[in-house]
Amino acid sequence: MVEFFLNAYKNASVLQIVLEFIAFVFGIASVWYAKKENIWVYPTGLIATTITVYLLFQAGYLGDMMINLYFSVMSIYGWYNWARKRTNVDQLAISRTTLTEKIIGFVLFFITIIIIFAIYNLFDYEIKHENYVDIVASGLFFTGMWYMANKKIENWTLWIIGDIIAVPLYAYRGLGMLSLQYLIFTILAISAYLEWRKILNSDTQKL
Repeated sequence: MVEFFLNAYKNASVLQIVLEFIAFVFGIASVWYAKKENIWVYPTGLIATTITVYLLFQAGYLGDMMINLYFSVMSIYGWYNWARKRTNVDQLAISRTTLTEKIIGFVLFFITIIIIFAIYNLFDYEIKHENYVDIVASGLFFTGMWYMANKKIENWTLWIIGDIIAVPLYAYRGLGMLSLQYLIFTILAISAYLEWRKILNSDTQKL
């Protein structure tokens, strides 16, 4: 296992390794802050996703690059949405999705898949078997990020499914540090779901 991890970086530049490590640290920090419902989820996440966009562009993984570019944009939106003042409310509260929001989630999922397919075709990229897995994971992450920006607990369910898909995908591609990162993401996402559910149940009982 260790040998497999190290072999992935045998021909990597020092810059790539350093950038992957920075993205790794800030990515983990971002999920940790999300779990704690702390607004620092967004600045730390923005650093991680911006670096990851560059790394994936260099590696030629267009679908992954687009999702991280979207993460960067959604981090700015989420940052604003979590921070803005609301009438008689200190902050945006954790809640469950309504039927309308579930429908929006499904629409976002399928629109994401269609757009990424279109981008692959636009740039004449060969769509390999692994890319189909990547595209589905991208749809899950896109929707999960929107739910997180609005503090919907269902975001963690989508993150858990997407992270489980991403772990073997990045390992197969030789991006060992990102694979390990998504394994940690999976553990943190499960823990975060349980913590958010506890907060949600507590808030419900107060009503």
